Amino acid sequence: MQKLNVAVLFGGRSGEHEVSLLSAASIMRALDRERYNVIPVGITRHGAWIVGADPWSALQREELSGTEGAALFGDPTRPGLWRVVLEGDAARLELLQHVDVVFPVLHGTYGEDGTLQGLLELAAVPYVGCGVLASAVAMDKALFKDVCRAWHLPIIPYVLVTRARWQTEDEALLDSIEAQLPYPLFVKPVNLGSSVGISKCRTREELRRGLDEAARYDRRLLVEQAVPHAREIEVSVLGNGDAISASIAGEIIPGREFYDYAAKYLDEGENASKLLIPARLDAAQMEQVQMLAITAFRAVDGAGMGRVDFLMNGETGELFINEINTIPGFTAISMYPKLWEASGLSYPRLLDRLIELAFERHAETAALERIYRPERG
Repeated sequence: MQKLNVAVLFGGRSGEHEVSLLSAASIMRALDRERYNVIPVGITRHGAWIVGADPWSALQREELSGTEGAALFGDPTRPGLWRVVLEGDAARLELLQHVDVVFPVLHGTYGEDGTLQGLLELAAVPYVGCGVLASAVAMDKALFKDVCRAWHLPIIPYVLVTRARWQTEDEALLDSIEAQLPYPLFVKPVNLGSSVGISKCRTREELRRGLDEAARYDRRLLVEQAVPHAREIEVSVLGNGDAISASIAGEIIPGREFYDYAAKYLDEGENASKLLIPARLDAAQMEQVQMLAITAFRAVDGAGMGRVDFLMNGETGELFINEINTIPGFTAISMYPKLWEASGLSYPRLLDRLIELAFERHAETAALERIYRPERG
């Protein structure tokens, strides 16, 4: 059987650049080389696409010598990955490789938010994961809450703040937030993941600092009411359209007060966060969280993969949908693949299935009519 050319995209213009490198390294190691030709494509912090002997190491050491520029056109008549050859002030293009499918491993902005997916749709190339709409809606925490509310899904009370208003009406805005939500509060950038820019605030001064921190990363900021004695529950979903399945749920025991960036990626040893698989749920709770995960994924028209994160009130057992990650962490110890492994789907087979789903969704889209010629009577 002829091997498929799989372009794995990683890095990117995001606060989650380093996390992307970790996920991509794990995926590229696990892809079956008997079935796939793996084409590593790095994207720098400034958005430059690079190929070469080892673009992953080049991004990790932040030294691009030995790499070449690359481009993928949003033009289906010029398919494939192209090498950019610089010649003085000019450049020429050489076809580097035909690409059968793209596996984006770009967490956060300019990768998980629908922008890259739009390019891949224009290029008419199959790609792993959610499409433009689902990616954009799931990435925008405030818009995702609006969709959940329309589907009668449980969400945490929140206030949406714009950076422009925060910078011009700070005291009035603090008064407004305090009138609507009790402390403690969480402040988040609306469009970012991996807990980058998130703060827990117990006082007005901490809320002020939290809004300043979140405003470094986004122009829209989310202030959420804290869930009492919150338990972090996560479910992995897989599939397209009506054929979506949910893994067993897992639970995170943070090594810190809450599951921030350091607790996710930096802490080790006794201070490391713990993953409980399965989560400490009874049969009815497990069924409920799986049903809610599938419903939330369908609500945004999700495809391929997603990890749905919940917060559970530790006193009452009430569940709240927190967010969907459409390109979840993908290291061998990340929750998304570990939950599927515990549900009977190995890491390499999970990658195979995601690529199969990419082709299925692409074929469904390609079958649609794009030209309309009305009959003339």
